Amino acid sequence: MKTLKIAIQKSGRLNEKSVELLKNCGLNFENYKSSLISPVSNFPLEILFLRDDDIPEYVQDGIADLGIVGENVIQETEVEVSYLQRLGFGKCSLKIAVPNNSDINSLADLHGKAIATTYPAILGKFLKEQNITSDIRTISGSVEISPGLGLSDAICDLVSTGGTLKSNGLKPFADVMSSEAVLIGSKAIAESDLVLELIQRIQSVLRAKETKYVVLNVEKQNLSAVTALLPGVKSPSVVPLAEEGWVAVHTVIPERDFWDRISQLKQAGAQGIVVMPIEKIIL
Repeated sequence: MKTLKIAIQKSGRLNEKSVELLKNCGLNFENYKSSLISPVSNFPLEILFLRDDDIPEYVQDGIADLGIVGENVIQETEVEVSYLQRLGFGKCSLKIAVPNNSDINSLADLHGKAIATTYPAILGKFLKEQNITSDIRTISGSVEISPGLGLSDAICDLVSTGGTLKSNGLKPFADVMSSEAVLIGSKAIAESDLVLELIQRIQSVLRAKETKYVVLNVEKQNLSAVTALLPGVKSPSVVPLAEEGWVAVHTVIPERDFWDRISQLKQAGAQGIVVMPIEKIIL
């Protein structure tokens, strides 16, 4: 049986979440800080710990079968890989930012201006689509300090909370692209049975993170009103209780609807509501 290779960040903002996801998929391995490769003991998989900039090319060239990396890195390296699954973490935006006292007020004002970035390919494509010609200055490292040093009029960089921009006297000006972590695969490996099994495990973990398991008690006379509020995986499970006229209802609720649904359930007559996390959901 072929052993798959999956590449993840050796260090950086996606490393911890990538390791957590794979371990939640039931994969047993050691997260060696000093090693570039770690075998999985209970699945035909080896984990490669690499620089994030190298992951897309390793996957494209078939050195790694799979990879977990941010969309921004994929777009910047301009590789040909298959998007297999969005992973819901590592969300951020690539934004153009300008100094707080800048006279740049529209995209057209960027024409002829110098923009510092570590993403020249993405920025160049964005500016071309906007019919803007700017001086793109590629910088590795702390892009935020370049306007203060007189190196650029604006910057284009990843923004999560905006705290780094604010501390450097910058304000976000325009959105270039949104990014999150994705599972990618080489063109040749995307449909293999092992890859499909791993994707199924990943999807079961992601579904579980998006839902809560709920158990509640309700009088039978209020059952219809309560079950109408519960869009379970298929339908709620209803179990009779020892006390006559009462039942227990078991279901799942989407995380995004959680608090609104709980309030509605109480109003409909639900009592003794117990909410629990779900480890995995397999459809």
